Amino acid sequence: MLLGEYRYGVDVKGRLFIPAPLRAKLGETLVLSKSFDPCLNVYSRSAWENFCDRLSALPEMSGSGILRYLFSTAQEVTCDSHGRVVIPQSLRQYASLESEAVIIGVRNHAEIWSEAAYTAYMNGLDQASMLETLKQYGF
Repeated sequence: MLLGEYRYGVDVKGRLFIPAPLRAKLGETLVLSKSFDPCLNVYSRSAWENFCDRLSALPEMSGSGILRYLFSTAQEVTCDSHGRVVIPQSLRQYASLESEAVIIGVRNHAEIWSEAAYTAYMNGLDQASMLETLKQYGF
């Protein structure tokens, strides 16, 4: 399970350090893709394959746009000897990754956010609403 919140800088070459606790579970080769939030999703190869298997169950007419969006933006990257990955320019632009990044574990994948977008997202969460949702599902 991927957990935690980590903050690192993105260097001028677009490299970002992947924290050791996440790297230990994700592996050295990762799949990066756009999210539907203003961030990047980070999958291990096996988690990406599982995700793709679930996507294949979508009806062709309603799922084709989703498949194009996710697969055309996905990139396989490998960690260097220092635990860094190069985030492709198109993905850095999408997630507004210029200098500071926040990497979070989200159960079966990680996410990479710009610090500004992550802070705005977290500040916008409504804890009362989340609690109500949990109660509706018996928590």
